[in-house]
Amino acid sequence: MTGRLYGLGLGPGDPELLTLKAHRLLTTSPVIAYPQPDNGPSFARQIAAPYLRSDQLEVPIIVPMRVERFPAQDVYDEAAGRLSHHLDAGADVAVLCEGDPFFYGSFMYLFERLAHRYPTEVVPGVSSMMAAAAAYGRPLAARNDVLTILPGPLEDEVLKARIEAAQAVVIIKLGRHFPRIRALIASMGLENCTGYVERVSLEAERLSPLADVSETSAPYFSMLLIYKGAEDWARSSAARTER
Repeated sequence: MTGRLYGLGLGPGDPELLTLKAHRLLTTSPVIAYPQPDNGPSFARQIAAPYLRSDQLEVPIIVPMRVERFPAQDVYDEAAGRLSHHLDAGADVAVLCEGDPFFYGSFMYLFERLAHRYPTEVVPGVSSMMAAAAAYGRPLAARNDVLTILPGPLEDEVLKARIEAAQAVVIIKLGRHFPRIRALIASMGLENCTGYVERVSLEAERLSPLADVSETSAPYFSMLLIYKGAEDWARSSAARTER
């Protein structure tokens, strides 16, 4: 009998946004693994910290923070090898993932290496874009609106075409791409129907119409919510005060 592998979605940052199932598996699994950048603490572990026990074995998966394309195959090959030792010994392993494991989550790279060898369960989590819409107070989409999710690193012409084709858009992974994306949105006349959300559900959360944001850079954990469909949400939320 081998152990079971769990991919636990932890939500956007607020520990209270864990599902009951994720909490149960987090507190009962003897081995807890999580991605950790080589230049700082693990955000996934920070979310789970209130629920961890001292007798649980922690396995950090060190992920180098580099500009070049990731994931690096050797990082996940090595991590899969380490986790397989615990699974082969009969220990359940819970891999923590901020947000949702299958929505740009690093767990998917472990899943493809281990799920065919061990019983595996993926526990979905509250995605940051759902939390952002709730915090901003504006629904993402309704009726027959087309909702499009776009990564910020895409080229301008791709972003523009996808935005033009949709009624509702979420742009994630802003980071260093924020000035370029903001200029594109302004050129399309969409600043007034775009909301800016930063570090949603955390103490440093910030919500503001994009037109009121003066900064020329944005953290990685930020996103833009664009609505240009038939509902009146954009105009009603444009007067939202920054907080």
